[in-house]
Amino acid sequence: MDIADGLATSPHRPAPPGPEELAALRRRTTGVLVAGQILGGLGVAVGVALSPLLARQVGGTEAVAGLAPTATVAGTALLSVPLAALMTARGRRPGLVLGYLIGAAGAGVVVAGAVLEHFALLLAGMAAFGASSCANLQSRFAAADLAEPGRRARAISLVVWATTIGAVLGPNLAAPAGRSVAGLGVPEAAGPFLWAGVVFLAAALLVAVLLRPDPLLTARALAPEADRTPKGRSFRAAAAAVRTSPQARLALAVIAVSHTVMVSVMSMTPVELGHHGAGIELIGLVISGHIAGMYAFSPLMGRLADRGRLPVIGLCVALLGCAALLAGTAGASHGRTAAGLFVLGLGWSAGLVAGSALLTDAVPQGVRPAVQGLSDLTMNASAGIGGAVAGLVMAGAGYGVLNLLAAALLLPLTALTLFTALTRAPAGESAGHAGGPSGPAQAPASSPEERAAPGSSS
Repeated sequence: MDIADGLATSPHRPAPPGPEELAALRRRTTGVLVAGQILGGLGVAVGVALSPLLARQVGGTEAVAGLAPTATVAGTALLSVPLAALMTARGRRPGLVLGYLIGAAGAGVVVAGAVLEHFALLLAGMAAFGASSCANLQSRFAAADLAEPGRRARAISLVVWATTIGAVLGPNLAAPAGRSVAGLGVPEAAGPFLWAGVVFLAAALLVAVLLRPDPLLTARALAPEADRTPKGRSFRAAAAAVRTSPQARLALAVIAVSHTVMVSVMSMTPVELGHHGAGIELIGLVISGHIAGMYAFSPLMGRLADRGRLPVIGLCVALLGCAALLAGTAGASHGRTAAGLFVLGLGWSAGLVAGSALLTDAVPQGVRPAVQGLSDLTMNASAGIGGAVAGLVMAGAGYGVLNLLAAALLLPLTALTLFTALTRAPAGESAGHAGGPSGPAQAPASSPEERAAPGSSS
C-alpha cells in the first residue's frame, strides 16, 4: 500500500515515515521526474525544431511560419488549467501522464495535417502538442511536493536541469527523424513529430509505472490540516491565495516577467543575426549557448535560492537587464549578441527556479497545485503576447528598441521585489522566512517535515 493510501485511510493515523524512508522516497521521486523530464524535453525539442518550416510548407507562405510555435505556446497556456485541476483532484501522476498522452496525440494530428496539407489541422495538433510542455513545467513543482523546505529550490532545479539533455539532443535528431519517413508519404519536416509522439508515450509510461507513491497525495496525507475540499482547491481559491500573499504575488510576477522577457528577445535574435550576415550555423551556435544558460546552470541557481529566494530574484532582474543591454547594443557584433543571449538564459533560470520555490513556499499546501497551474497559465499567456508584440516591435522599430522595452518590464518587477523585501520585517517574519531555508510565508505544517519530526507519532 502506498504511503499516501495508508495515511489517508487508516482510522488511527500512523507515525510519519522515518528519516531514511522519507529520504529514499524523495530520491526515488526526483529520479523518476528527472528521467521523465529528459524524455519530455527531448520530445518537445525534436518536434518544435522544424515546426516553422513545416508551417511554411503547409501554409504556403513565410507569413504563417511563426503560427506553429505560437499555437504550441497557446496550447501550453490553455491546457495548463485543466491539467492542474486534474492534479489538484487526483494527484501529480494522472496529470503528468495525461499531459504526455495529449502531447503524443497532438504530434499525430500534426503529421496528419502535414500529409493532408490542412493548415488548420496542423495548428490544432501544435496546440495539443503544447500539453507536453505543460507536463514538463509541472514536473518541477512535483519535485517540490516532498522536498524539505530548505531544499525545494534544489529539487526544482534538478528537474529543470534535466531539460538540458533533451534541449541539446532534440534539434540534432530532427534531421535523421525527417529522413526516417522517406518513402512513407510523410513530409520530411513532419518526421520529427512522429518521433516526438513515441517519446511522449515512453514518458507517460515511465511516470505511470514508476511515480508511486504519488508525491502530491503523499504530501497531503502527511499534512492533516490541508484543505481537502474541492472548493478549497479551485482556481478561485488559488487566485485568492495569491492575492493575500505578497510573496506569492512576487513569485507569480517573477516567473511571468522573466519568461516574457526571455521569449520576446530570444525569438527575434535569429532575425537580427540574419540582418547582420550570420549564417544558420552561427545562429544555431548562439541559440545553443542561450539554451545552455537556461538549463545547465539551474542547480547553481537552486543552491543559491535555498539560501535566500529574494537575493536570487534580484540576481534574475540584474542578469536580464544586463542581457538586454548587451544584446540591444550589439549591432553587428555577433559575439556581443551571443553573450547577451547566454546571460538572458541565466536570468531566466534564476527567475524560474527562485520564483517557483517562492510560490511553493508562499501558499498553503492544499491550494498549491491550483496556484502552480495559475502560474503556468500566466507565464505562457504573457510570453505568447510578448512574442507576438516582439515581432511588431522588431518590424517597426528594430532589435535595440525591443531590448529596451524588455528591460522596461523589469522596472515594476524591481519595485515589487524591493517592496516585498522591505515590508516583510514589520510583519514579524524572520530572515529565514523571508526567503531562506524555511521559505517565506510558509503555511503551518504544510509539508511532512514541518508537521512533525520524522518518526514522531501524531
